[in-house]
Amino acid sequence: MRRNPARRLAAVLTDRRDEALPQGDEKAAAVRSMFDTIAPRYDLVNRIMTFRLDVGWRRRAVRMLGLAPGSVVVDVACGTGDLCLDLAGDGLRPVGVDFSWGMLRAGLDRVGATPLVQGDAQRLPFGDASVDGVVSGFALRNFVDLRTFLGECGRVVRPGGRLALLEVATPPSPLMRAGHAVYFGRVVPLIGGLVSGNGAAYRYLPRSVSYLPDVDELLDLVRGAGFATVQRHLLSGGIAQLLTGTRS
Repeated sequence: MRRNPARRLAAVLTDRRDEALPQGDEKAAAVRSMFDTIAPRYDLVNRIMTFRLDVGWRRRAVRMLGLAPGSVVVDVACGTGDLCLDLAGDGLRPVGVDFSWGMLRAGLDRVGATPLVQGDAQRLPFGDASVDGVVSGFALRNFVDLRTFLGECGRVVRPGGRLALLEVATPPSPLMRAGHAVYFGRVVPLIGGLVSGNGAAYRYLPRSVSYLPDVDELLDLVRGAGFATVQRHLLSGGIAQLLTGTRS
């Protein structure tokens, strides 16, 4: 009998930390189940474990888009709609897409008239060159295939449109890197588990960083998807990063 993906993910994170994280369809099923479960307290956990720094990171991502008011921007892996709210507040027209119905349901009362769509980042439900920008907040490591997702961004964003992707990072300072490793690897799972009631999900968080390619490869993937002037901005001493680019 094939093992339930969500249960396997929990087992990996609790019993066998040396076991490889799930890949492919198994990863997709496990990640969707996990986010469905933690949706009710997802925003609260984020605010607590980042000391509200995540609020400023999202606002900077929206500013760095530099798009005119009224521009249509897709928020991929929109969760409960934090970035959608920031986009709307900047005069842009957000459309949220997420794999997890639980996250979308938790955001319905927050985002007002903003459209929310259940969809797959690997097959975005938009036409070629049909939107002005794409954003995503801390989801790159959760996608099944990062190259495919970035290719979809390149397909749906019009020439001259913009991309802004937030993700966790490793601080360049050795001292800060050591402190961050302790906080991210030990304190965050403890806080997340206590507040959300799902310790396995927040033990996944530090381990999921291993899904990300190294910086040079990541920037090359963005360029390879059709984006120019690709830049990487370190945030809050390097505990987070913002990747931006302009569609060629």
